[in-house]
Amino acid sequence: MGREEALSSILPFLPLFLRSGALFWPSPIVEALKALSKGPAHSCVDSGEIFSLAISDLRNSPLSTSAANGFFFFFDELIHEDAAARWFNDVVPRLARLLLELPRLLDDHYANSVVDGVEAGLRLLEPQQPGIVFLTQELVGALLACALFCLFPENSRGAKHLPTINFDNLFACIFDNYDEKVENKIKCITHYFERICTSMPSGNISFERKVLPLNHGRFNIYLPKADFWSKSTIPLCRFEVHGSGFIEDQSNEALEVDFANKYLGGGALHRGCLQEEIRFMINPELIAGMLFLPEMEDNEAIEIVGTERFSDYTGYAGSFRFCGDYVDRKKLDSYRRRETRIVAIDALSSPGRRQYRLGLLLREINKAFCGFLDQQNVPQNKDIFQMKGPLNSILNREMDSCIPRSTNNLLSLGDPSTSSHGREEAFGEQQNFPMNYGPDKGLHHLVDNRSEIGIATGNWGCGAFGGDPELKSILQWLASSQARRPFILYYTFHLEALQRLDQVAQWIRSHQWTVGELWDMLVEYAIQKFQGDTREGFFNWLLPSLHDNDGDISLHGDDDDMPLQDDSDGDDISLHDENDHDDNISEHDEDDDDLSLLPKDDMPSAS
Repeated sequence: MGREEALSSILPFLPLFLRSGALFWPSPIVEALKALSKGPAHSCVDSGEIFSLAISDLRNSPLSTSAANGFFFFFDELIHEDAAARWFNDVVPRLARLLLELPRLLDDHYANSVVDGVEAGLRLLEPQQPGIVFLTQELVGALLACALFCLFPENSRGAKHLPTINFDNLFACIFDNYDEKVENKIKCITHYFERICTSMPSGNISFERKVLPLNHGRFNIYLPKADFWSKSTIPLCRFEVHGSGFIEDQSNEALEVDFANKYLGGGALHRGCLQEEIRFMINPELIAGMLFLPEMEDNEAIEIVGTERFSDYTGYAGSFRFCGDYVDRKKLDSYRRRETRIVAIDALSSPGRRQYRLGLLLREINKAFCGFLDQQNVPQNKDIFQMKGPLNSILNREMDSCIPRSTNNLLSLGDPSTSSHGREEAFGEQQNFPMNYGPDKGLHHLVDNRSEIGIATGNWGCGAFGGDPELKSILQWLASSQARRPFILYYTFHLEALQRLDQVAQWIRSHQWTVGELWDMLVEYAIQKFQGDTREGFFNWLLPSLHDNDGDISLHGDDDDMPLQDDSDGDDISLHDENDHDDNISEHDEDDDDLSLLPKDDMPSAS
């Protein structure tokens, strides 16, 4: 995809127009932004009420009554008078100046976004199309300022399955039905703008759509079926349980899991305030991905590297509170991205007993596997996608031919003394990001010491989504191990159902089970659970004497039993077709269904 094609894919969703190959604001918006940039003495914008009118003028269409009242309520009633004065005297003028720079920032971005034939520019990253976008933090700040000023066109976003991006819904929520958590979400957002107006960060952020091909792709990468998991001989990775603490506070080299909605961000710009929405508030640069990343399909995940945390907080859901400034001390990698790696994977919502069907087990484990797998590592770890048969030697030779063998290879990070300096120069003022095609022509994150990066996760798909915590913890362990991650850090958040997770994990590890062996046990349990033959949770079913601390822990069934190995292709144990899943199972936030995440103009009318 070239620059023109990339720009044409995203241009309908930007508030700019293209003329003679350059981007421009419409003239009336330029004049209005110039007035705002001179401060309230010139623009007269010194209150939430007038601010909402100024936004309406910029849009050439009025804000909804609730949104306008929300701006008034927050800036004129909820926050302290001194804080409001600082906002209108300092922040709004600087944001207006930043918006005036948006055409130049984008022109510079596109001028330097193609490296070695690879397009990394801002564009629509559509479903089933793996790819990556690199943005500077300054450009992200300008895009988020557009969202605050509600300038993004909304008319065609629903047709492309894109979530809402403007902030008017968030402000409307605080007026329609006041909720303290929404007030504190807005405080996180306004604090972010205060910070970047004081000191603009200079790093980079990458957004990647990851896809497991439905059919065998390059390096034999594909969406696994049941027999793939059953026949895996890969050992289980280290499993570390944390009863307290938070994923975002982990200090190891780990990919942090976002318990996502299929629409990236979920209810972040609505009333939602669960794990994903909180992460988007304390790391607001994540919101930029909502501009150009349509909903995820079952074989997709989204990985974001480099966002900065700006806010501290306490609480969860209704008790969420903004607690002031947070200084992010994560170091930058050689591509000037903060070493915060987040992967968004969406779990099934309210699956009930259906989650024990083989088809839905596969959907969940493959979703996690897609998110956890570094496809760039597959040539070096040929056993990730093992094949038994005459094609195996051919595939191995193909993989061997693609393993980097010198520091001249763009995929080889090499010795910092020979390669780091050049990369840092490339990431200075321009976006000459050294990237190459990954497996199956996808672009994948280049990170130092990728073999040391584990997974930090927790009760994915549980809570409001209604998943079985014991089931989900094991599925994530299997996916992490198969992806050749060295460890998984599991945060239980004091969930009572997982109080024996550490004991179970230690027992399984002590018996040196493989991925295939544990998967077979999980499938056997799921069959019994779905058919109503057991009411036990997986842990008690697997280790009936787990509760007896005085006796030896024994495996489900006879003491000498080992996990059953199914020599068939796995189809005969399916409770329905492995590719079958219920179309009416959709991801939702506690306060928002999927339709509410679409632009209002694109929602189907009630009949």
